[in-house]
Amino acid sequence: MSIGIGGSTAEIELDKLTDMTTDVAPISLDEYQQRITKAQQLMREQNISALYLNAGTNLTYFTGTVWYASERLVGAILPAQGDLIYIAPWFEVSTLSGFMQIKSEVASWHEHESPYQLVIDVLKNNNCVQGTIAVDESTAFFAVDGMINAAKDQNLSLDFTSSKSITAGCRMIKSASEIALLQRAKDITMVVHRAVAKILTVGITTAEVTDFINRAHRKLGAPKGSSFCIVLFGQDTAYPHGVKEPKTLDSNDMVLIDTGCLVQGYNSDITRSYVFGEANEKQRAVWLHEKTAQAQGFAAARISSPCETIDIAARDYLETQGYGPDYQVPGLPHRTGHGVGLDIHEWPYLVRGDKTPLAAGMCFSNEPMLCLYGEFGVRLEDHFYMTTSGPKWFSEPAHSIDDPFGYEA
Repeated sequence: MSIGIGGSTAEIELDKLTDMTTDVAPISLDEYQQRITKAQQLMREQNISALYLNAGTNLTYFTGTVWYASERLVGAILPAQGDLIYIAPWFEVSTLSGFMQIKSEVASWHEHESPYQLVIDVLKNNNCVQGTIAVDESTAFFAVDGMINAAKDQNLSLDFTSSKSITAGCRMIKSASEIALLQRAKDITMVVHRAVAKILTVGITTAEVTDFINRAHRKLGAPKGSSFCIVLFGQDTAYPHGVKEPKTLDSNDMVLIDTGCLVQGYNSDITRSYVFGEANEKQRAVWLHEKTAQAQGFAAARISSPCETIDIAARDYLETQGYGPDYQVPGLPHRTGHGVGLDIHEWPYLVRGDKTPLAAGMCFSNEPMLCLYGEFGVRLEDHFYMTTSGPKWFSEPAHSIDDPFGYEA
């Protein structure tokens, strides 16, 4: 199969797409409450008095409240025992209330007042005047510094630490509902990948392809379109996150497309590499090495094994084929994969040194990219999740360099 040769126009392909999200079930209120209960259990086990959740995906995960971080503090305090309390500017309280899934009290501050002092006051009102406060690890330094200084001003014996043991401790194990949302997001992006391969023509620009991908994601039910998009041709494909001035498409170029979308906030992130036209011998060999490395990593994913074993398995195979060693190029210059959920990159990671035991419910990318600077690169990225009996693919790996989507299978 010659990808792109004789393909139909973008508008014709877009007209074929229909909404794939009409039957999607959002996370329930009961599940949000279960997440809060688990966090409080972990806090008590770790002697943490309270957890501060900053605007962003941690706040969303535990409360369903979607809000983006800025210079104005918006978040929530979750005591180890007791009810959650939101923190917000007074003029945002009405708006914030409309976004809440878990409804609760809002402590507010006016523009001339200190939100950090308010945080300390809320802690004091909840009997958190000593001990350890876990702060959302994504919180900006200026906000954490403000909380620390506000506590010092009141001579409180509070220690501030990262919330990772709580937030990651909850979020890295996905529920059945989360896995279903992740599955749908990936299903959508795979349809987009198949569609975009049909519109490629000599001279098409990366901007034109990116626009099509964004429109296709939106047509399939992702309201914001693509959450990100990397489109590269020819030598540019050797650079994992692209180049300053990408080239247009020529015959027999390697094509690399890495894109994703959000379904109820949950991410897809899938990459396909193939040749526009006819692959030469080296392109075929490198593509097959990439596919085999991905398969080696998948085969190494076993319950209770450290996350790093997946990276080690993929990298060890590639070294037998003359790549590397380690992170050297030609070879694999980055980790083999990352966790995925409400954040496109989240814990744990498939990289040497991450000894987190693999457990049922963990979800990962598997993308041991091969970079040959000055020539081309190949990244095949699919996602899998762990079950009690081992790994299971979200997206079916690429079939072959000539038939990456299995049209001829």
